[in-house]
Amino acid sequence: MGGYTAGHSIRLLEKLVRIPSYSKEEQAVADVLEQYLIEAGGLPQRIENNLILRSKVWKEGRKTLLLNSHMDTVKPQGAWESNPHEAIILKDRLIGLGSNDAGGCLVSLIHAFLNLQNTDTGYNLVLACTAEEEISGKGGIESVWGMLGKIDAGIVGEPTSMQLAVAEKGLLVIDAYTEGKSGHAARNEGINALYLAVDDINRIRNWNFSKESPWLGPVKMTVTMIQSGTQHNVVPAECQYVIDIRVNDLYTFEEIMEELSSELSARLIPRSLRLRPSHLPEDHPLFLTGKALGWNAYGSPTLSDQALIPAPTVKLGPGESARSHTPNEYILFSELEAGLAGYQTFLQKLKSYWS
Repeated sequence: MGGYTAGHSIRLLEKLVRIPSYSKEEQAVADVLEQYLIEAGGLPQRIENNLILRSKVWKEGRKTLLLNSHMDTVKPQGAWESNPHEAIILKDRLIGLGSNDAGGCLVSLIHAFLNLQNTDTGYNLVLACTAEEEISGKGGIESVWGMLGKIDAGIVGEPTSMQLAVAEKGLLVIDAYTEGKSGHAARNEGINALYLAVDDINRIRNWNFSKESPWLGPVKMTVTMIQSGTQHNVVPAECQYVIDIRVNDLYTFEEIMEELSSELSARLIPRSLRLRPSHLPEDHPLFLTGKALGWNAYGSPTLSDQALIPAPTVKLGPGESARSHTPNEYILFSELEAGLAGYQTFLQKLKSYWS
């Protein structure tokens, strides 16, 4: 096994935090990571702002595990007490934008991969450092998926306190349009599209989808925007409202659309069908490995690249989800130590269940 330690993770993370890497602006940080992997003896494949590296012990016909985390960040949120890109070392922690989400996961996965790339784990390993996760952009994991070869399962590096996020809610955003008939507001004319929308919204407000997931709970549906009318004395003929739906693993998006369409008066148009829910079966080797290590499993309400990966995955990494996208974001050195050690232990233990 190689000799990369949490100290290497801290030093690399300092470099990364100092480089602004907002979604779609990851070129500079990808340059640094590419050079780092080359200096570590690797030959990374560069696709736009994404990097792919395969382990040196590679055998055709074996199962392949993807190690994936993202290099992009959101823009600074709230009132920071310091420069978000200063990478401040303060006692037991590193403070800076992206340190927790998901820089700590990224550097820990990188060093776990480098430490194991010359080891016969019983399966193939491929590392993917990707872009545009924070905006679920098409220039990230989706853009390189076809170049990865056959992927049988994956670990998605996100801050989970090194607990296993074995399920993740999907996101379905729907534009709803009610259609009435215009008329003068002073007379009993027209069909008010806004009233039709209000009737729909009241149904949505009291709606309960019947299937509740043991991991993700019920489907959560919220009307978040509405737009109608052109002037005060005209009955509006059209109204548009937006429904934000967080879908559990017991429903497909198509089932959600079908149920809503049968009950609402609006014409429903989904913005995207990409960000689907996921669920790792309890008999999957990734789940069994975590269970054997005594790690807790839970369902995650937050989105990640897990939603875009068409293979069984677990979301796992150092840091705390609650720190993400907050001012003065930080990660503890002890979390980086636990992340590197935990990833390596998990990858070695997985051989017992998956080879």
